[in-house]
Amino acid sequence: MRTEMANRMIASGTNALANSVVLVCRKRAEAAETITRAEFIRALKRELPPAIAELQAANIAPADMPQSAIGPGMGIFSRYRAVLEADDSAMSVKTALQLINAELDEFLNDLHGNFDPETRFAATWFEQHGFAKGDYGAADNLARARGISVDSVRHAGIVESLAGKVRILKRSELDPEWDPGTDDHLTVWECCQHLIRVLENDGEYPAAVFLKKIGGERAEMVKDLAYYLYEVCATKRQDAKGATAYNGLIAVWPDLTREAAQIHDTDTNRQGRLF
Repeated sequence: MRTEMANRMIASGTNALANSVVLVCRKRAEAAETITRAEFIRALKRELPPAIAELQAANIAPADMPQSAIGPGMGIFSRYRAVLEADDSAMSVKTALQLINAELDEFLNDLHGNFDPETRFAATWFEQHGFAKGDYGAADNLARARGISVDSVRHAGIVESLAGKVRILKRSELDPEWDPGTDDHLTVWECCQHLIRVLENDGEYPAAVFLKKIGGERAEMVKDLAYYLYEVCATKRQDAKGATAYNGLIAVWPDLTREAAQIHDTDTNRQGRLF
């Protein structure tokens, strides 16, 4: 069953999701086992993270990730005859979905640990304060816990620190002349915010040039950060505008990477493509 079929139950005549989803039903094996809740959770922790990583690699939009993760998660749940709760009652589908979503949240939170210290500071500070000001003391404690100082984050061009207050800089406040190729304190946070700024202000090709300058390995971390910050904006800060920006970046990611692969010179005076 395809989500865009004319005879689907929801949102007939429109795209219900940003991505097309194909649902495949398979008959459960006659010899299917019965397992406990703990065993089901262990199976989720073992099998769901690589499945989610594959969804990310396929550029599933962050807005669609919770729905998309249901597939592999329910694939685990439905392979068993039953999943038993502590009182020996059968686990409901609702509970299974809650556990699948919890594992998705854990996966996204684990991405946080792969970023540079300044980006980890910024992501946590943004989750707590958004773009509002917070006390310097709290920022100092957070920075020290990551082995850096607030001044290090300020030097990276991520925050403003004045009069005992610290706040994350908005994209509109970022230096439009910033170049990742010449920055001696490059962070994933900066790359992500500037990439969205260029995409929104100048369009896809300039953004592809910018992505080329960032480089492949760091670009993948930028993508991971976009997934993480979408989740923060959408579920923790109820920031629809922010969520849309990160979702939009992932939505055009295949086009940006394809364009970037064709660019052979990122000098702004000599940009070109290979044909």
